[in-house]
Amino acid sequence: MRLALVAVGRLKRGPERELAETYRARADALARSLGFAPVQVTELPESRARRAPDRCDEEGSLILGAVVPGSVLMVMDEGGRPVTSTGFAERLGAWRDGGRPGLAIVIGGADGLSEAVRQRADLLFAFGAATLPHGLVRVLALEQVYRAMTILAGHPYHRGAP
Repeated sequence: MRLALVAVGRLKRGPERELAETYRARADALARSLGFAPVQVTELPESRARRAPDRCDEEGSLILGAVVPGSVLMVMDEGGRPVTSTGFAERLGAWRDGGRPGLAIVIGGADGLSEAVRQRADLLFAFGAATLPHGLVRVLALEQVYRAMTILAGHPYHRGAP
């Protein structure tokens, strides 16, 4: 199963990028043994349109174009619902075992997401009610992918309640 993180905007050098890369590399080290491909990170350019709705629509088209057809679309959205780490691991395993070709985790631009992306989403996910910086969301999303893999592998990294 392919794994992709699709984000609008580029993460600059610094601690957020380094930490995101650390979790991506950790996930990649477990991926093959669990039936996953390495995590592909795709950074899409921010729209330069004048109006926010136009920027969202333009970025939305790029997002949807970057997703492998048939993939699960997990959209990071402040209006989404939280999912426990164990719950995410169970979903990831079920998607893999159900023959889905991929999982694309989407982080939109500064103006949010187009309605087309929200409508296509299989899961609207939020880390909570707070609005978080996109770089931090990327780190958290990659950490959760790694954590889900450790849960699926029976690795002790995740020591949360069963």
